[in-house]
Amino acid sequence: MASQAETPPFSSLPLKKDGPRGNAWGLHGPTDELGMLNRLTPQTTIAASKEIVHGVRVCTDWALDQPKVPGFGRAKFEHEIKNKEPRTVNDDEVKFNTQSSTQWDGFRHFGYQDHKVFFNGCKPEDIENSHRIGINIWVENGGVVGRGVLLDYKGWAESQGIKSAVLDTTEITVEQLDAIATAQGVKFQPGDILFVHSGYVRALEALAGDDAKNYAANPPPKAIGVKSGEAMVKWIWEKQFAAVAGDMLAFEALPFQSTTHWLHEWLLAGWGMPIGELFDLEKLATECRRLNKWSFFFSSVPLNVPGGVASPPNGVAIL
Repeated sequence: MASQAETPPFSSLPLKKDGPRGNAWGLHGPTDELGMLNRLTPQTTIAASKEIVHGVRVCTDWALDQPKVPGFGRAKFEHEIKNKEPRTVNDDEVKFNTQSSTQWDGFRHFGYQDHKVFFNGCKPEDIENSHRIGINIWVENGGVVGRGVLLDYKGWAESQGIKSAVLDTTEITVEQLDAIATAQGVKFQPGDILFVHSGYVRALEALAGDDAKNYAANPPPKAIGVKSGEAMVKWIWEKQFAAVAGDMLAFEALPFQSTTHWLHEWLLAGWGMPIGELFDLEKLATECRRLNKWSFFFSSVPLNVPGGVASPPNGVAIL
């Protein structure tokens, strides 16, 4: 059962002093496998349910066959219908890389690159020989369910006359995120699930033919995202989010701009905070803007794969 723990000041990191930079290992115990998902408690679920006011449901998953040219050399989505003749019955089979379309990055995905270790001291050999810190642990504890908050960078930038090159290394700063929250009247609460809308998914979807192939040809491609660095990791820590997600390729701008404060290292391996990528937030942003309501009940139950590294979210926002 998830449980809330008092969040120590950012200056106290790393909590395990002989461990890697920025780690929060042991915050929820030496054998913890949920990380910041411990912030999703029965109390936060009840509170989040009160965000359902209009009954508008919005799926946040992009189609599994998108993008047409997966990045980082990943395999394309495959779907085959199996007809069960002579009966009028069909099965189907799908094959896909869990990192290609909308995804939660699990804690097995990205470790500290120099220390070669994952969340809470999980080692590569543990990944190979057990289900430790698998994404199934999230499912067994009820998934990623709580109060979602959307920061609409795309809409805000347009209102400010800022032309963002989403298919280039454009960094969204802490100051901009704070400005968006103020403009939208957002008040964060501990345990919130943060979503950032940049417009990247639609820009990527619009690429076709050689343009799509050329964009993905030299990994990592350039892409918009939040600005990695000490200011960003401190902001995320102090807001006490349970998880962060965006419609961007890697949540943080690509190529990675910081070698000491990679969000993938600090959040996944250091804190046990899920990172969501390539979420389809266009309709959600439209509905939030129409209703002038930027917080909502969010439910995501990933695939129950023992030892899973990543998963489609199967996410829905309800306003």
